[in-house]
Amino acid sequence: MRVVCVFKEGRDYSRTVTDWLEDLRRRTGHEIEIIDPDKSPDFCEAYEIMEYPTIMALGPSGETAASWKGLPLPLFDEVTYYINA
Repeated sequence: MRVVCVFKEGRDYSRTVTDWLEDLRRRTGHEIEIIDPDKSPDFCEAYEIMEYPTIMALGPSGETAASWKGLPLPLFDEVTYYINA
């Protein structure tokens, strides 16, 4: 399953997100794809993403299996469930 994190650098929440991503990598060994909404507006439009940060788990055909919007960020267990699915 594809898990992505959509957020903008240089925002008040950016440090929280980058720390969370680094902690996820250190604790679980998994990295998730990072998408900059300014560089991928079509992706954001297709999934109607209007709030950042957004973390999404996408199924094989691109359907949304789970999503978390805004802060607080999800628990690592919630995200790794979809990474390992």
